[in-house]
Parts: sequence; structure tokens; C-alpha cells
Amino acid sequence: MISRAEVVRTAESIAAIQQDDGGVPWPEGHVDAWNHVECLMAMAVAGLGEPVRRGYAWLARHQRPDGSWPMKLVDGVPTELGGESNHAAYVAAGLWHHHLVTGDQAVTEEHWPMVKAALDYVAGLQTERGEIVWERDARGMASTYALLTGCSSIHQGLRCGVLLADHLGDPQPHWELAADRLAHVLAAHPEAFTDKSRFSMDWYYPVLGGAVRGRQAFELLEREWATFVVPGLGIRCVSDQPWVTGAETCELVLALDALGDRERAVTLFGDVQHLRHEDGSYWTGWQFANRKHFPHERSGYTAAAAVLAADALLELTPGSGLFRDIAGTAVSDPESCGCAAGTGLVRLEDL
Repeated sequence: MISRAEVVRTAESIAAIQQDDGGVPWPEGHVDAWNHVECLMAMAVAGLGEPVRRGYAWLARHQRPDGSWPMKLVDGVPTELGGESNHAAYVAAGLWHHHLVTGDQAVTEEHWPMVKAALDYVAGLQTERGEIVWERDARGMASTYALLTGCSSIHQGLRCGVLLADHLGDPQPHWELAADRLAHVLAAHPEAFTDKSRFSMDWYYPVLGGAVRGRQAFELLEREWATFVVPGLGIRCVSDQPWVTGAETCELVLALDALGDRERAVTLFGDVQHLRHEDGSYWTGWQFANRKHFPHERSGYTAAAAVLAADALLELTPGSGLFRDIAGTAVSDPESCGCAAGTGLVRLEDL
């Protein structure tokens, strides 16, 4: 386990890469809203208020009239214009986390309109069955497919948005309905999502995002544990490559912690510390066949995931239970969920 001082040092490594305009970039230089928010959450854990404030100002400045953000920006200029639904949803998770950690009501109220626009954008991409498609393209056309990992993260964002709305006395019941419908599909209808099962994120994200909990969650994790977990090193990014990654490992730590499986969470977090650099940052991954860091970079989003995992395990802040406490009602048995068999159509009156 790492210490509180080491957590702060890791967060400071994120602040060190923040750009002058407030964006927190990937190693290659672009910024996207999801990873940017994750980095703001980590810096909030460490009490780095000024970089966090600049980061939320960056989000407000780059939000588009429809509530979305460009998929990628370089030096503040959009380079990929599609608007991902999970990027927009995660802003709600970030602001709720910031409120829990800091109690700063003024910041919460200031950025509430940004969250409202973002989650309305997300809810507008929900299908009749309940999944949320992954983007609107540059022409404003909705995608024809949904991603399981993205929808799992969206579920968390919607739940956080509902909590924000209730806290501010501005209830948004359509978000709660959207979250309930989405949780149902995530738990009971894998056919709703494009197959990305070689990626470990598609394995654990329904648990991480709160859509699947309890017995079903333990069974889900057990099914692919041996496929993805490399004892002593962490978890694979993809099932067919000898490559463990820090962000995915720390997210699985958060998922295990959310289930109360502290022993395995602590073990995995200890295993991944081989990726920690002496300056507090984290290498993105380790190719264990070639015994080389791959890619040869240290990424802000990996450091951010490590900070959030440490906070969950050490309970350093009032936001340490963010992933633990976000959960919805899920249908565990697809055959008894009341949906039209073979069609995947959800009868809303049964939800």
C-alpha cells in the first residue's frame, strides 16, 4: 500500500502535465473529456484546488451547445468532432466527486448547468431497448451501436447526476429512468452491445459502474479472472496479449472494493506498484514477455486511476466511496426480466 504522501506526489505528477489552458492531455498531446475528468478527480483527492478549478473551467469553455465535447482537442482546437456519450456523462461523476471531497457548494452550483446539458445529451442517445449509443458524429447523426464499457461508465454518470440534482433541489427524474433502463440492459442483455470482449474493461466495467452488484457481480468477475489477471503484475488490457496496464488494474481494484472484496483489491493494488515511477507518476503498461514498458510512456490517466484506487482503500477523502456507493437496481436473471424473448425489447412498464 502506498502512503498519503505518495498519493499526493502522484496527483502532483498529473498537475505537472496540465496545459496552460487547463486541459490534462494524453501523452501524445490530445485532451478528451473523460480522461480529463478522471485526472481532475485525482487532483481533488490530493487537495490541488487551483489545477482542478482550471480543469473545470476548461470543460465549461469547450462544451458545445448540444451538451457534448469534441472527442479530441489539441491545444484547445477540436481535431475529432464526434461527441461521445460516455465523455459527457463522466462530467457528472467528476462534479459529484468534487462536491463530496471539497464540499464546495459554489463550484457545484457554478457547473450544474454544464452537467444538466451533458446528461440531457446523453439521455437523448438512449435506444428503445435501453442501451445508449456511443456518439453523435460531426454531422449530428447518432451512432447505430452501443459499447458495454462506455454504457457502464454512463450508468455511473447518470446516478451521480441524479444525486447532484437532488442535492441542488432540481430533480431530473428522466435521468433516473434512463439509468434504471440502462442498468437493466447491462445486467440482462449482453446482445445489446458490440462485442469487445477481448478487452478487460468489458469484463469488469459493469461492476465498476454500479450496474451489476451482489452475487451476479462476483460470478461475472470469476468467469474471466484467470483470463485477465496476471498474478504479481496486474491485469491484461486485452486477453490475447502479454501486456498488463495500470489503469485497468486500478479500476478492477475499485470494482473489487465496491463489492467488499478488500483482500483481492489490496493484493492487486500492491501488484501494480511495479509501474510506479520514482517521481510518483505511473507507466501505462508492462509487456511481460519482452519485459519492457509498453507503450513507453507515463500517462496522467494511469496516475489518476492509481490515486482513486488508493483513496478507496485508504479512505483519505469523503469521496472515497464514489464507486462503492453508486449502484442501481439490476435484473440478474435475463429469462425472468419480462423482456420480449429473442428481441431484446424492454417493456418500460416492467422496469
